[in-house]
Amino acid sequence: MLSIFSALFTLLAWSTTVVVAVRNVKVQGSDYVNNVTSERFQMIGVAYQPGGSAGFIAGSGIDPLSNGTSCLRDAALMQRLGINTIRVYNLDPSLDHDLCASIFNTVGIYMLLDVNSPLPNESLNPGDLSSSYSSAYLSRIFAVVEAFKNYPNTLGFFGGNEVIQNPGSQGTVPPYLRAVTRDLKNYIAKHSSRNIPVGYSAADVRDYLTDTFAYLSCYIDGSSSDQSRIDFFGLNSYSWCGGDATFESAGYDILVQLFSNTTIPVFFSEYGCNKPRPRFFKEVQALYGPNMTGVMSGGIVYEYVQETSNNFGLVDIHDNGTASILVDYDALQKQYNKLDIKQLQSSNASATSLKSPSCSGSLIAESDFSKSFKIPSIPSGGQDLINNGIKNPNNGKLVPVTQTAVTAAVYGSNGGLIRDLAIKPLPEDQSNTPNGQDTSGSASASPSGTTTGGKPTSTSGAE
Repeated sequence: MLSIFSALFTLLAWSTTVVVAVRNVKVQGSDYVNNVTSERFQMIGVAYQPGGSAGFIAGSGIDPLSNGTSCLRDAALMQRLGINTIRVYNLDPSLDHDLCASIFNTVGIYMLLDVNSPLPNESLNPGDLSSSYSSAYLSRIFAVVEAFKNYPNTLGFFGGNEVIQNPGSQGTVPPYLRAVTRDLKNYIAKHSSRNIPVGYSAADVRDYLTDTFAYLSCYIDGSSSDQSRIDFFGLNSYSWCGGDATFESAGYDILVQLFSNTTIPVFFSEYGCNKPRPRFFKEVQALYGPNMTGVMSGGIVYEYVQETSNNFGLVDIHDNGTASILVDYDALQKQYNKLDIKQLQSSNASATSLKSPSCSGSLIAESDFSKSFKIPSIPSGGQDLINNGIKNPNNGKLVPVTQTAVTAAVYGSNGGLIRDLAIKPLPEDQSNTPNGQDTSGSASASPSGTTTGGKPTSTSGAE
């Protein structure tokens, strides 16, 4: 009887540990910090969109966070790599994401989620803003909030990605971005048990970068209760190219100067130039070094899964569920293993020393960038959605993770089988960090073994 009770106790303890693996991370001035320990959180992230944008098909029953088997495999490889954040672009809020979210939660990996998708009525159309900003659109983005608000490892929502990019968009889009931010934050305030930050991911178009940041991060009328102000700012930057690039030649010195007075977290929402190949990822030492950590909050490498059309991947996922690590994964792991994690987690004394400016046309440098801070009113039916919530929300929740071992075969960049690949649950107050592992180096000399899935049969980028 004692052994039975002992086994039950062990099982209960296991379930409890798995379900509460991470603490919430909050915005504190220009930093992210652990809500309990107050340690600074530096984003060590990767973009996670198996199949790319073409891989998201409405009604298919599949999105990047709906297949627990795939998430387990990828979480194990990300944990070894040292990742603590994934960015996911296209999601179906009607699907069950509980197991994937719980797996990433278990290994101390947070999720940054885009609320938009490429489907009709699911993003702002810069060419038809007034029609695309509708109650149907708000229902879509609020549904994403409902689906992910209860996961403790939800780090934030992107209200837009590179919407200010095409000619003319800089004059018309900015007020609508603030309107979407306002609506998301008001919905979260009404329907979530905790505050979840909302931000924007900008293209590195230097002519408008400064103005985009200034426009979105100021307070209208100087009011700190202004819900249209973003909580964080992401930059998709690919300016560090090749092994000979430097802090100065990549323009990182200019970025540090541009964001030196930030009052919100700023980070690379995408980075990792792939010309020439293979990548060296020497920018990692700059991004997490003393010249940048006083201003930047880390970054998200583009991207985890290899797409046949772009060659940015760290891992090749095959049709039969097997996977092969690419040399870029190895190069990135070597750079992450050099980081001083304790230093990155130490407090930033200047994080709360500055106050956001009041919005004014004087903040805007370019003559063709919007200087109007008159934010569009919420569309018809939108306020009712905020007041009463969307119909039939699909609320996610953490579930016990009962399997830790990866059953699909995964191969190192040397072609050898990686044995005993599994996730390792972390204590509840820890996020994942680089740990000195050499994943490909641990692979056997030849791809043999008993793991299911067999050798890779194709490289289509399938999930």
